[in-house]
Amino acid sequence: MHAVHTVVLTGNPNVGKTSVFNAITGLRQKVGNYPGVTVERKIGRMNGVESVSVVDLPGMYSLNAKSLDEEVAYRVLTGRQPREPMPDVVVCVVDATNLERNLYFVLQIIDLGLPTVVALNMIDAAKKEGLHIDTRALGDALDVPVIPMSAITGEGVDRLKAAIVNTRSIPKRTPFLPAEWQARVDEVAHLLAITDFTINEAQVYGETVRALTNERILKEWEKRSPSFFEAVKALADEMRAKGVDPQKAEVQGRYDIIGPLVERVTSRGGEHPAVSWTDRLDAILTHRVVGPVVFLLLLLLVFQAVFAWAAPIMDLIETGVGSAGEFVRRVTPAGVVQDLLVDGVIAGVGSVLVFLPQILLLFFFIGLMEDTGYMARAAFISDRLMNRLGLSGRSVVPLVSSYACAVPAIMATRTIDNQRDRLVTMMVIPLMSCSARLPVYTLLIGAFIPAGSLFGIIGYQGGMLLALYLASTGMALTAAYVLKKFVIKGDQTLLALELPSYRLPQMKLVLWRMVERSRMFVTKAGKIILLMSIVLWFLASFPRNRVETAADGLPASTVTATVAAETLTNAEDVVVESSQIRNSYIGRFGRAIEPVMRPLGFDWKISAGIISAFAAREVIVSTLATLYSVEDDSENNPELREQLRADVDPVTGKPVFSTLVAISLMVFIMLACQCMSTLAITRRETNSWRWPIFMFGYMTLLAYLGSLFVYQGGKLLGLG
Repeated sequence: MHAVHTVVLTGNPNVGKTSVFNAITGLRQKVGNYPGVTVERKIGRMNGVESVSVVDLPGMYSLNAKSLDEEVAYRVLTGRQPREPMPDVVVCVVDATNLERNLYFVLQIIDLGLPTVVALNMIDAAKKEGLHIDTRALGDALDVPVIPMSAITGEGVDRLKAAIVNTRSIPKRTPFLPAEWQARVDEVAHLLAITDFTINEAQVYGETVRALTNERILKEWEKRSPSFFEAVKALADEMRAKGVDPQKAEVQGRYDIIGPLVERVTSRGGEHPAVSWTDRLDAILTHRVVGPVVFLLLLLLVFQAVFAWAAPIMDLIETGVGSAGEFVRRVTPAGVVQDLLVDGVIAGVGSVLVFLPQILLLFFFIGLMEDTGYMARAAFISDRLMNRLGLSGRSVVPLVSSYACAVPAIMATRTIDNQRDRLVTMMVIPLMSCSARLPVYTLLIGAFIPAGSLFGIIGYQGGMLLALYLASTGMALTAAYVLKKFVIKGDQTLLALELPSYRLPQMKLVLWRMVERSRMFVTKAGKIILLMSIVLWFLASFPRNRVETAADGLPASTVTATVAAETLTNAEDVVVESSQIRNSYIGRFGRAIEPVMRPLGFDWKISAGIISAFAAREVIVSTLATLYSVEDDSENNPELREQLRADVDPVTGKPVFSTLVAISLMVFIMLACQCMSTLAITRRETNSWRWPIFMFGYMTLLAYLGSLFVYQGGKLLGLG
């Protein structure tokens, strides 16, 4: 009898599986992704038994995998996931209040031929509903230990851990097909056992049933084991010829077993309301009219929190980063090393930490919605509209969150089960106008859009800002439709939802998830952001420039930017910085691409600003301020606005900036993916550089074409 080392938790969605996982591991967990895929991997050590690893799998309704999550979960269960050991015990978590539906999956798990324990969770809720379950009779019928428990109250957790450690026997499977077909399935399973030695003998039956009932899975065997493929295909064809659909036969056969079993082991006693309080709430929250209104108000609260409540803390972080930079400048000698530490390393760390308040708040609200059961209602309410646009109902929260920041919004796509829907949502999130674009909009609208109003009601400036937000939203939804229809292929899936009972959230778990998501962002995406920050600093700082200036009352002489930092006044320092950017690699690249950007109305300075804005979109404001030798780089600075309006092209004698150029630039910023943090978190969430590169490429092309259309169209209309 070998010791138990690896335990796998599985079960349907919304059965409290994660709560069970937390209860038996005590939050001592590691969260990451399985190698090469975006599926989340959670592993922890069992409380009191350090030698036992517990793996929490994604929720699944059936072993006939349709999504990447389900496929990875199945490979873990069968020991075929790379770097994952074969599980010694499988714990199938079951919702005690919904026994009949959950037992279908339990029977499939038993067919895998692994020692199995059934954790009958939410037993406290079942008792409140007057439901009594004879767990001993249920265990005898299934040939597995059945442990009644409540992960929230702690009832039965110790019994579950004891059952996990002591369970060794493989349960007997329950035949679900008529005798003639069952015998044929057993024959084909035996064929697999003698032709493919990579599969455990106890698992060949489950593999055979999967291949028989799922044509996609059967197709995978065509090259792996041609003889098995032909045998299963022949059996499936014979069954269909006699009017028996294999997939329907499995469903019907298993429920023919489950129905009488549930009736035998359950009973209701005492008084229980005909209409539960969950039903009463759902009558309001899923109402065709009231439901969407409540959902929109809730989204407004979340959006306001992520956008506004986080601002003071973000300002505090930025102030702290700035103070750290000033301290380093005081204690280190001026030069390249000082600039690297301050403008590269410290600024890079700051660009990581500044997102934490938004990430924490967003995942706090998502945690509350998930734990209370409202997230499923939100997906249900919005799915009909979102599905027409190529998205899932679960895409709504990430998309709305992206108005504040794309980084936590992309992380929030983890709530989307379907991998295709999740990927499409990630690819369009950066098109939504985030808060980082607002300083750019504010600067350009304030400088070039008149302050008047239409009919004395609608302000031109406010109307322009609203138009930008509406246009970005419309473009995101249009892009989602196009991407899902023509680019990101996959099977069309319907949103399968169970509306769980409402329950009080476990604040300890909500807070733990907040911290864990933030830790993942800092340790994973933060490394990429820091590296990109240093690269951008290098491009903006080299080659080191020599400028003509006057210092300390001396005649104009040639001094380096480093010396200028020590000797010049603030105004002269800005001139030095302006010349440095002008002659840096970024400035040179801006001049190099100027012919390409001219059709959009952009000169080399705007082009250099766009390049520098890759660090963060709002950086274009400070870059333009530096290039125009303006000390205050605030978007509300009247001097910067005046400089933009006054700048004249030395060749043509025409203004560099005009209302049309400003609108063209705002459209470019609206559509372009000018954010290294967004690309870094996309790389983190997709485990591949393919999708961030695709995101950057298609959005850059979209931005160029959109800006080209606006500028050239405006000139044709005589607006240039």
